[in-house]
Amino acid sequence: MNPLTFPFTALVAQAPLQQALLLAAVDPSIGGVLVSGPRGTAKSTAARALAELLPEGKLVTLPLGASEEQLIGTLDIQSALRDGGVKFSPGLLAKAHLGVLYVDEVNLLPNPLVDQLLDVAASGVNIVERDGISHRHDARFVLIGTMNPEEGELRPQLLDRFGLAVEMSNCFDAAVRQRIVKARLAFDTDPEAFRTQYEREQTSLNARIHAARASLSSFDFDDAVHARVSALCIEAHVDGLRADIVMLRAARALAALEGASNVTVTHVERVADAVLKHRRRETGAPSREPAGREATSRDAGSAESDWGYMPAEPAGTAKVKQVRPLAAKKA
Repeated sequence: MNPLTFPFTALVAQAPLQQALLLAAVDPSIGGVLVSGPRGTAKSTAARALAELLPEGKLVTLPLGASEEQLIGTLDIQSALRDGGVKFSPGLLAKAHLGVLYVDEVNLLPNPLVDQLLDVAASGVNIVERDGISHRHDARFVLIGTMNPEEGELRPQLLDRFGLAVEMSNCFDAAVRQRIVKARLAFDTDPEAFRTQYEREQTSLNARIHAARASLSSFDFDDAVHARVSALCIEAHVDGLRADIVMLRAARALAALEGASNVTVTHVERVADAVLKHRRRETGAPSREPAGREATSRDAGSAESDWGYMPAEPAGTAKVKQVRPLAAKKA
């Protein structure tokens, strides 16, 4: 018998995390949610709680020691050669379809495995190829990756592939800590009674997720929304255009979740932090100018283009005592 799950709507003081997870649940093509923070900040509790709200209600966990075949599945080549048909053994990506794929300590996984995982999370399709034979299947799931920054970072290229990011921190507000602990103790004491208190809220949220998914295609973006997205991404000095696309999708998911008639600039601003948190570059970072550009062509008014540039300064002069040649001294 599976243990009862802590209700998603009963999470305390986790609004940014809850919003990010719900947006990914409404539109999995956002690309998954990266949750970073110390141990004991309800990362895994939130993942399990979200899974319960989704159609299949399942949570699939990717273990740290998983192989590529365990993740994407395998093809029986001998069977294909003998019978002319493709025999596919599903992996964890197939099992997570319509549910949640949870990866704890994602920063400790091999980079190629994370890359494959993020590819499928964004496309919703898993393609397995071996010796000229291929098989594809739907794999639409909400990807939730968690990590403790003290145990190592993800490469910037992989960070950018996660749609949204949330940073958790230890709580030092006594009143909030007490609310969290009381809720947890109440759940542990009598899970069924605790869940009953949140049954109506859970049912309502489940219905909102389904309705939001169904209405996504009816939303469009006006020029004001596009302009605000562009301005925020430029201000954050992000690389490429992935942030712009994710921000638009996240704003649309938020509008749909709230039953709005259209996507507004306010929706954009409310999702911007989760989109830009792991992509933002400091203005003092090195500019990516083509090699060979002369220093004299730098824009003196740009802090980014002047990174590392030091203007010429007078070195000053000092009187140096003349030293007579050694031969002259002997003479």
